[in-house]
Amino acid sequence: MRFVKIPLSRVYIDSSIKDRILAAVDSENFILGAECKAFEKELAAHTGTKHCVLSSNWTSAVHLLLLALKLKPGDEILVPSHTAFPSIEPIVHAGAKPVFVDVDETYTVDIGDLESKITSRTVGLMPVHLYGHPADLARLQTIADKKGFFWIEDCAQAHGAAWNGRRVGSFGTYAAFSFYPSKNLTVFGDGGCLTLNDGAVAEKVRMLRNHGRKDKYLHEMVGFNMRFNEIQAAVGRQQLAHLDAFNAKRRQAVAWYRERLKGLPQVTLPVERPGCVPVYHMFVVQVEKREELAKFLKEQGVGTGVHYPVPNHKQPAMTALYSDLPHLPVTERIVDRILSLPIFPALTESEVDYVCEKIRAFYERAAF
Repeated sequence: MRFVKIPLSRVYIDSSIKDRILAAVDSENFILGAECKAFEKELAAHTGTKHCVLSSNWTSAVHLLLLALKLKPGDEILVPSHTAFPSIEPIVHAGAKPVFVDVDETYTVDIGDLESKITSRTVGLMPVHLYGHPADLARLQTIADKKGFFWIEDCAQAHGAAWNGRRVGSFGTYAAFSFYPSKNLTVFGDGGCLTLNDGAVAEKVRMLRNHGRKDKYLHEMVGFNMRFNEIQAAVGRQQLAHLDAFNAKRRQAVAWYRERLKGLPQVTLPVERPGCVPVYHMFVVQVEKREELAKFLKEQGVGTGVHYPVPNHKQPAMTALYSDLPHLPVTERIVDRILSLPIFPALTESEVDYVCEKIRAFYERAAF
């Protein structure tokens, strides 16, 4: 087969999106205007919540939320270590402490480990729907209700994922989504939002993102400039219209991968929890000889990635802050084995065939 270039991900662009961008430009209203208001309304409806608040990115949205909740020094939030570092940053910036938890076979939070780390200082939980797979929402809800914790669903990689027919982002006290360019739902730049049912908290976050004001010249609190813009909202609205169809195409691509890689002993395929509908922001397998395989695939024109090679409890920024960081055996084992394979809605069956043929070819020639 001829040399091909199959990237890890690819952003969807068509003429309708370009038209929406130009229309937003022609409106001459660029920040928190009609497109942003419509995008918030549509996102809330799609998720199944009463409110959505856009912000400049996921990190700022969660930062503003935690400030609105008025955390105290020493407050602890339980969060998996195996996630992107931005999941951790708002907790630290808000003056609280992240307490790192291991993951289970779905790469989402290990509920048993989470329960073992609850203390009198615990105030909240932040499960991450990593790679687009829902965390164990039923058990998380039970724990949060029993203990009186707030919980924030990290939905940065899980737009449209569902559990028992209900979309993620509607289970937790709050939820946060990212629109970074590689996400299932993107805006061609950066952006994020909160989804929630508490109108008072939503209003406070709206004020904090816009210099703490309701009126242009009347500032009721000291806020920030973490606003969203009309062009990005116009793109996001058009992408949202395609989201469910695009997620279905991702799941079809995963089905092709599973069929072609099954029975290969050097490759462990991802696990799906019963009742869950993952949306595969990333298709992550565990492999033998990862670095050699990734190098070989790159030479064959196939993009790969590692999400994430250094767990957060071992990041220099964390080891410099905390002396009581845990040992997390599952996390520490899988980070040396995980490999992200190409996944995006336009991925074709022939491209999946090519990727899998090259993986099989590598292991046929590799010495074990």
